[in-house]
Amino acid sequence: MLIGNSLPSFAPAPSAAPARPLSSDVSPDMLRADLPPVAAAQEQQADSAASEREEADRPSTEGRAGDSEPGPQEQRLEQLEIAELAQRDREVRAHEQAHAAVGGQYAGAPTYSFKRGPDGQRYAVSGEVSIDTAPVPNDPEATLRKMEIVLRAALAPVEPSAQDLRVAALAQAQAAQARVELAELRREEAAAAEQARDERARSRRDEQEQTSQQRQAPPSAPSLDLYRRLGELPAPEPRVDLVA
Repeated sequence: MLIGNSLPSFAPAPSAAPARPLSSDVSPDMLRADLPPVAAAQEQQADSAASEREEADRPSTEGRAGDSEPGPQEQRLEQLEIAELAQRDREVRAHEQAHAAVGGQYAGAPTYSFKRGPDGQRYAVSGEVSIDTAPVPNDPEATLRKMEIVLRAALAPVEPSAQDLRVAALAQAQAAQARVELAELRREEAAAAEQARDERARSRRDEQEQTSQQRQAPPSAPSLDLYRRLGELPAPEPRVDLVA
């Protein structure tokens, strides 16, 4: 996923009015989802030549006769263009650095597109930051934490672009899905814990009932074998000893 801003073809201000922020947006084909941070860095390195492309230099000296100095009006227009380019450069860099700073490990390094001004200097007129919006497999809690960071990164600039808002909406959708999965997981864990408690309570009740039954059982009847054997013995002869 790429978050950033871009600028339509730049034109100098026609009057001496103060420079104002230029419109920023990214076309839908710049949207790339589920891009891991490492892959994003590698892709940025591979595309560095294209990402730091320069717009065609505006011919600031065409139409001048020979080596004549530009007139006051032309100088004024060039100064206004340079001031507006410098303002745009500051805005673009601050915008993309805000994304990268808040996105942390999930955000790539900012890349910029440049335009050369009448003074020969290059000014950033658009930029982008790749950010990983893929959910964490089998871990809705980690996914929720990640999407909260992605959402803050997308909305970090003072004026988020349309692309930033699309990334923020995607992060919110991923976070909502993670909350549903996390709630279901916690319900399953709670049900399993309750079932384990019920089994332990049932086991304790069974043990208590068994102990109670053993205590309440009547004493066993005495054995009659001893009496029967005694009855089978011959009776002793009665004899009396007389003592004189």
